[in-house]
Amino acid sequence: MSGSTDLPAPRTVAARARTPRTARCRRVAGWGTGMRRGAPGLAMAAAGVALAESVHALVPAVPTLTMAVVLGMAAAHLPGLRPVVRGAARPGLGVAAKRLMRSAIVLLGLQLSLSQVLGLGGATALMVLAVVVVTFLSTWWLGRRIGLPGDRPLLVATGYSICGASAIGAVSQVTGSDDEDVADSVAVVTLCGTLAIAVLPLLHHPLGLTAVSFGRWVGASVHDVGQVVAAAQTAGPAALAAAVLVKLMRVVLLAPLVAVLAARVRRRGAAGNAARRPPLVPLFVAGFLLMVLLGSTGSLPPGVVALAATLQGLLLAAALFALGASVHLPSLARTGGRMAALGLASWVTIAGVSYVGVLLTA
Repeated sequence: MSGSTDLPAPRTVAARARTPRTARCRRVAGWGTGMRRGAPGLAMAAAGVALAESVHALVPAVPTLTMAVVLGMAAAHLPGLRPVVRGAARPGLGVAAKRLMRSAIVLLGLQLSLSQVLGLGGATALMVLAVVVVTFLSTWWLGRRIGLPGDRPLLVATGYSICGASAIGAVSQVTGSDDEDVADSVAVVTLCGTLAIAVLPLLHHPLGLTAVSFGRWVGASVHDVGQVVAAAQTAGPAALAAAVLVKLMRVVLLAPLVAVLAARVRRRGAAGNAARRPPLVPLFVAGFLLMVLLGSTGSLPPGVVALAATLQGLLLAAALFALGASVHLPSLARTGGRMAALGLASWVTIAGVSYVGVLLTA
């Protein structure tokens, strides 16, 4: 027989038979290596969350999320921890900043109920939409006008108009923003949201607001859900209920905002490599919407929803610790004045626009 019809040597057949198994083994080995590389950073993030929770338990006025950012920044600049943050812990902190952030955003959807949000009525819905659009566009425009670098104008605008750090994290996943831009934006938004907890209750009666109107104002103007709860509960249960519902209506707008920005990124990448363009609806946003629908069915036991909310808070705190660890204070100092000016201007804008909106829809 000719050489072209000879069967392969037994050793070659065996080698081919082993190829799928070899590939699987390599994948498993790569996964194990990735886990080992990520373990130090994830352990550091977990320790940071535990410490932030402990500080909040001792001093309830200090929110866990704010403390997580501060501790991450401290870890990145303390002489004893700085080499670890920049070295062994870096891969795991990267996982926390991105993947844990996405998981937290997905779980955030379970805190929404479409029936409750829709029950607020068309006038309130238009008011919330107007607040979000005006705050977003004016903050983005001002940030670019004063020369803030990178994606900071976009990220700060997103955080103020929607839901603080969660919104910043969601948008940064689509735009591929630099970690330092994300961390600095989270820092300024978290700081102003924390100040709102102390400032807004002082304005309740001077502004002539009823308890319910005050709650709606807080829900329309404060960034993070936890900060909304902390500020609104000072005016009683009715104010708290109104604040949370209005706030959740703002959170619903996260998905369309991310979809619009994803479409913008795709158009920018049309002339480049199409493989690098993000999907129109990122997977974590689809998961967020799925959780919204699931939560709206009312089929989940309250205990499961409460557990998901707790887990969401822990994952978000871990992500914020990791983002805080990526802050470079010398770089932040170079834009600190402009970031502070943008944060203050955006805070005044959203507080003023939402106050007028509450009065018009009372």
